[in-house]
Amino acid sequence: MAGDGRSADADVPRPSFNLVPIGKVERQGETAVCIRLFDEYADGLLGLVEWSHVNVFYWFDKNDTTERRRILRVHPRGNRENPLTGVFACRAPVRPNLIALSVCRILSVEGSVVTVDALDAFDQTPVLDLKPFIPPDNPVKNLKVPAWAGPGR
Repeated sequence: MAGDGRSADADVPRPSFNLVPIGKVERQGETAVCIRLFDEYADGLLGLVEWSHVNVFYWFDKNDTTERRRILRVHPRGNRENPLTGVFACRAPVRPNLIALSVCRILSVEGSVVTVDALDAFDQTPVLDLKPFIPPDNPVKNLKVPAWAGPGR
């Protein structure tokens, strides 16, 4: 920490990154959720149909304000009965970088559209990337979660 209470690296320039959406979420009713890629990225879907699940990375654009990016502690799931928790210890939609991740079951891949079973994103949400979900990505051994995130919560 610097003598004025700021961290020592507060004045060190940090790189910034330019993320470019590859598509957007299209909600169709209560159940169908489509990820429509922009035409220039459609070729990247070749072979995705062979996978059962996909990691969808998207941007919480509806929460993108300077003030919300500064929120670092929340009550998980918006429930004040849950303990105050840092945003890096929960999946709150407010955070310094509004990158979201959902694992979705693939229902179909047709042209530039991937239809999935569920996705916790609003209509027109920008999609940043798609990556196949590979079983070793899911650590099932020695899994630990806080009480507020446990079964039945």
